[in-house]
Amino acid sequence: MNKPLAGLKVVEVAMWAFVPAAAGILADMGAEVIKVEPPTGDPLRGLQIGALATGNHGFVLSWENYNRGKRSITLDLKQEEGVQVLYKLLEGADVFITSLLPAARRAMKIDVPDIQARFPSLIYALGSALGRNGPEAEKGGYDSITFWARGGIASSITPDEDDAPIGPPGAAFGDCASAAMLAGGVAAAVAQRAITGKASVVDVSLLSASMWLLQRGITQATIDGIEKLPRPKRDAVTNPLVNTYRTKDGRFIALCMLQGQRYWAGFCAAASRPDLATGPRFETAAARAKNIAACTAEMDALFASKTMAEWREILGRQDGQWDVVQHVGELKDDAQVQANGFLQRVDYGGGRAMDMVSVPMQFNGVPLAASPAPDVGADSDDILTALGYDEQGIIALKIAGVVF
Repeated sequence: MNKPLAGLKVVEVAMWAFVPAAAGILADMGAEVIKVEPPTGDPLRGLQIGALATGNHGFVLSWENYNRGKRSITLDLKQEEGVQVLYKLLEGADVFITSLLPAARRAMKIDVPDIQARFPSLIYALGSALGRNGPEAEKGGYDSITFWARGGIASSITPDEDDAPIGPPGAAFGDCASAAMLAGGVAAAVAQRAITGKASVVDVSLLSASMWLLQRGITQATIDGIEKLPRPKRDAVTNPLVNTYRTKDGRFIALCMLQGQRYWAGFCAAASRPDLATGPRFETAAARAKNIAACTAEMDALFASKTMAEWREILGRQDGQWDVVQHVGELKDDAQVQANGFLQRVDYGGGRAMDMVSVPMQFNGVPLAASPAPDVGADSDDILTALGYDEQGIIALKIAGVVF
């Protein structure tokens, strides 16, 4: 079995996408993840986003993707008895991971000081909006407003002439990026505890994650004392081999030949335009930069003269770096996706199955297997029994409304 975190026990008290997706990564890595849900379940179970609506193809897509491989127990943590059950769960756990806001954690007595006092060897993993410190540490957030908008990404990719900022490319885009960072932090904390015996508090925020992804631009803006990085026009770049071009059939080819002079002659020869590499206007990198508008116009006309399929064959004959601009629905047919198991079929039984994107980390060249997300409270009785509750004790918890 390819399960690097096998034997690790994780207890999750989180909702929506960011932190649950991080715990989903840990589950795919082999950790036993017990998701503690409120009596009504994680609200993500019923979320409808555009065409990706509840029950699409028999699945709640957001729920299934971000809660893969977990077990579920419902607990009312607003009741003291519910918190006591959670404490029992944490007695045998390695990691507690949560997205609850500080006020809720304090009210439930599951904030950092509460948990550290009771379970000093437990790793506390926290996904926040804006970080643990500062005037807005108590504030919540979502990927579209905190990661995408406040984190500078929307501004950085939106042309100045647009009427509104460009939105995220899909549901939970920032959540998934932040989740991978939080899962990595948890894995580092597990290693640290194994080496030093010290348990850590791991915190990743949506804001810090977006800044990490934009770090090069943020550093430049800070050094240069500017608010917004300029977005050069397509015909104002310095290297025509770092650009995107439209093909005859309306598709796009992206070039990223950073060593422009190294690849220019080979590209021109493969494209049957050796004249572009010899004329005084385009022969050298400096000449191309000086005449970039004219060079880009030549490149636009060149790419528009052939289809994407033709360009695949042409560009395959030269050494520079390029790729096609794919649509999300094409990725399932990508030979590299198939060969590496980047997309896998998850069997739900009863003739139901769904393709899920594999966790990006692979060990020994094998993708980590995904498994279905749990029904709400599907494992409540089994988990309680393992904690030592007998049948009467479980019934009493259900009568009291602690477990559903």
